[in-house]
Amino acid sequence: MIKQIGATTLEVVQGDITAADVDAIVNAANNHLWMGAGVAGAIKRKGGQAIEDEAVRQGPIPVGEAVVTGGGLLKARYVIHGAAMGQDLVTNAGLIQQATTNSLRRATELGLASIALPALGTGVGGFPVDEAAHVMIDATCNALRGTPQTSLKRVLFVLFTPDALEAFEQALARVP
Repeated sequence: MIKQIGATTLEVVQGDITAADVDAIVNAANNHLWMGAGVAGAIKRKGGQAIEDEAVRQGPIPVGEAVVTGGGLLKARYVIHGAAMGQDLVTNAGLIQQATTNSLRRATELGLASIALPALGTGVGGFPVDEAAHVMIDATCNALRGTPQTSLKRVLFVLFTPDALEAFEQALARVP
């Protein structure tokens, strides 16, 4: 499913975020930026230990904030680590919204044209995927509408499971 917000295309697909052909992928991070399980673990396995090493040197960061590292061996040039949870691995809608907004802000600051995001907080964070979909889609639309000079031309939501794909498609479908 695809929607246009200004000059930016929002797209929802099912797949492996580590294989996304974009300038940056977002890591569903904790505020200490350790890369263990879930999306973070997949990024580290495919992109290399250097990504985690570079991230940890920048932490800890406030929950809801985002930092940038190189993409290591990934297709993407950058990994944006959106800290949607703390060390306790607990999150909420406000933290997911902040991590989404700050991840998009980092991409714009770098002048990137494309970014891929996973369903933040829904894995080890245990946040309901349908709620995360609405929060992330709303945060993305608000960020894009609030930054008319954004460099982003494509925002891709890459979901690993069919239920996450469906939740994000439904959330995107209700965007005017």
